[in-house]
Amino acid sequence: MRKLLAFGLILTVTACGYGREVKNDEYYDDSKRARVQGRLTGSDGILIFGTDRSSQQADSQEGGLGVNAYLWRATLDTLSFLPLSSADPFGGVIITDWYSPAATPTERFRATAYILGRQLRSDGVRVSVFRQELHNGGWVDAPVAPTTNTDMENQILARARELRSQTAAR
Repeated sequence: MRKLLAFGLILTVTACGYGREVKNDEYYDDSKRARVQGRLTGSDGILIFGTDRSSQQADSQEGGLGVNAYLWRATLDTLSFLPLSSADPFGGVIITDWYSPAATPTERFRATAYILGRQLRSDGVRVSVFRQELHNGGWVDAPVAPTTNTDMENQILARARELRSQTAAR
């Protein structure tokens, strides 16, 4: 019985370690993404895991972005003073790396932005700003001014409206 239990445990642990290398082009190749989404929708049109065919059509119309293009571009523009750590255009998440302003080298900032939908709405973006201070040779979390997140969101929304009006004027 112990051998059977040990074999089952080894089999379970071994199965957890199985994987494959994910290549960068998998995230940006729309043909692969469409095939995956097609597998998530049943042949009778029943939605599995919240995927539907209308989102696939919208993806092809908006160049594959999973979020509002104006909010996406505006967020990248607004956060461009921070070094970019990662950006997921399908999930709508932008994460920056730590940045220390030259005027205050004993503090640093980073931000995470979430674009919440495909429509340009005032509640379509959320920003979280993080701040740390240098104390005794180590970085310690510090509070951020209460209006900082809202101010960043408002700047992003203003830039998105500007981008939309520039596109409409063409």
